[in-house]
Formats: sequence, C-alpha cells, structure tokens
Amino acid sequence: MAVPLFATSLDSHAARLTEKLGEVVRGGRYILGPEVEAFEREFANYLGVRHCVGVGNGTDAITIALRALGVRPGDEVVCPSFTFYATVEATVNAGATPVFCDVDPETFCVTADTVRAALTPRTKAILPVHLFGDVAPVPELMELGVPLLEDAAQAAGARLDGRRAGSLAQAGTFSFFPSKNLPCLGDGGAIVTDDDDVAQRARRLRFHGSDDKKTFVEVGYNSRLDELQAAALRLLLPELDGWNQARRRAATAYARAGLGDHVALPRPVDGIEPVHHLYVVRHERAEELRAALEARGIGARGYYRVPAHRQPATAHFAPQGLELPGTDEAARTHLALPMGTGLSGEAVEEVVQACASGLT
Repeated sequence: MAVPLFATSLDSHAARLTEKLGEVVRGGRYILGPEVEAFEREFANYLGVRHCVGVGNGTDAITIALRALGVRPGDEVVCPSFTFYATVEATVNAGATPVFCDVDPETFCVTADTVRAALTPRTKAILPVHLFGDVAPVPELMELGVPLLEDAAQAAGARLDGRRAGSLAQAGTFSFFPSKNLPCLGDGGAIVTDDDDVAQRARRLRFHGSDDKKTFVEVGYNSRLDELQAAALRLLLPELDGWNQARRRAATAYARAGLGDHVALPRPVDGIEPVHHLYVVRHERAEELRAALEARGIGARGYYRVPAHRQPATAHFAPQGLELPGTDEAARTHLALPMGTGLSGEAVEEVVQACASGLT
C-alpha cells in the first residue's frame, strides 16, 4: 500500500472553515481586525505568555523578533546550521551576522556546549531551533547569559517540563504554514513573549515601524497576519492537542512494531514531550533507504542534506575550515518517514516492513 509522507488532511474541517471564512468576508475586515486580536489572545493563553503578535509568516517572525530584542547590524546571533534555511535567512535580514553552531546528531538540536563554543563578545542573541517537533534544552541555554529567541516553527504544542515551546525564553516564533502542526490556509506566523517592550516593538515593526499609522519611527515591515488566516487558526487551535496526541500515538506504534530494529528512532531531549512535526529516524545508508521506500510507494525525505553553513547564499558567514561534526552526521544520516494525524496502524506496519526489507 502507498503511504504518504504527510498523513494529515483538513478535509473533515472544510465545511466549518468555509463557513468561518465566509463570516470574515461578510464582515468586511481583512487586516488587523477582530479575528487577529482574538487569535493573538487565544494563542497567548494556550502558550501561557502575555503577548502574541501575528505576522505574515514564520520567517518574518524571526526577523522582527530579533530586532524587537535589540539585535542591530553587526551583532552576532548563534544558530544551528542544521535547520531550514529560513532560520539563517531571517537572521541576516535582521542585519545580524549568523554564527553557526553544531547540534547533537541524535536529537538534532543545539546543546549548551555547542552554543558555548560559538559565543563571542559580539553575541547578541541565541536562536535555538526546536527541530522536527522536539525542543532544545532552553533552561541550560539560558544559563549562558545571552537572550534567547526560540524558533518553534515545528514545535507548536510541545512541552519541556510542562511548559510550552515558545514560552521558555525571552521570546519565541511560530510558523503556521499549511504543513505545520497548527496550520493556516496559506502563510502566517507569530511572535510570542512575556516582555511588554518586545511585544510593543514587534507590533510597530510589523506595520512599517509605526504605532499610529501616521508617524513612522523606524524602518519596519509590511508583515501582518490577516483576518482570514487568523479565523482559520482560531477554528483549528482547539484541535492542536488532540492532533499532537495522535502523532505521539503513531510514534509509539512505530516503536512497538519494531522499527527500532532497522533504524535509529528519534531521541527527544530529556524532559520533552515532543509533537513529531516530522518523524525523523537515522540510518547510515539513509539515501539508499529513501529510494527503496519510495520504490514501494512510501513517502520518505531527507530535509537538510546541505546545511546552512554550506548553502551558496550563506556559506561566506562560516569561517574557513569550520567543523560541525554533529551537523554533518545529522545531515547525512537523517530520514523523515510518514507521520501525521491520520497515520493508521496498517500504514505503520507497511512502513516498518518496508524498512526491514529495503536494504537487504
């Protein structure tokens, strides 16, 4: 049987979404209206933070949040190289210099040791990525004494010692891209924080650097979560915890079906309740396994085979001879297998059997 990489669909919510979006259209408010205000309040309450600032997408969320935290041109921001390119792109767009640090190849997240090795007197912020639905060890990173911005784009609803990802440091950012655990119907993002000043500046920056639409006190962005996307997010937010629980059940099913006999299973950071945005295993012959699975109709993908410090647009930020062995191992050996809220037990068995025979 064919098994898609993303076993998730919004079909069952189509009628409710259509009705909700129709209400917005009939109301005639499309920009920074009641739906955005309500979603910002509801998502902040869900996370347990004081402020949520809706923006156009997750990449803008990082750029705006870094600037709201006081990052200026010439400052350095420590971030992993094993991440989606947007993490680094947003850092550069904020005017900062990205400083690449290594990751633990088993968790795919930064550690206090890998970040500490990259700190300099010019470091203004640390940008840990909660990759694949795991959560980086934020409390240990906070002990380094540098402001943290959590890139929680792939970790909506994940917990560390009972607290939600995005609420653990000075600020956090989210993407609501349609493939994310909490999706909207296009592009959307958010900045969350307990800091009143950071929130105020983020709101100003998302609207051209103005508080009143008349006086422009700094050069900002045109990046606002729109009413239609906010309305969809409000409807879907109550589903998030159930969806994440379904993902955890699928991960448990993989383990019980013996997948760990054939590949290295995901290993969460200690104390984490992950949400498995992607179900990423490790194998020494990952690309061969991917090809074998796809030949059987099973979705599988390697995401960051070329890390950010080797990408053409950002390689010049890496010092010559930079060695990131954990990143190299993670990039070479990782492989995403099917995951989603609709992954059936039959599909799990099919994937495990395919992995068992794929390289024999």
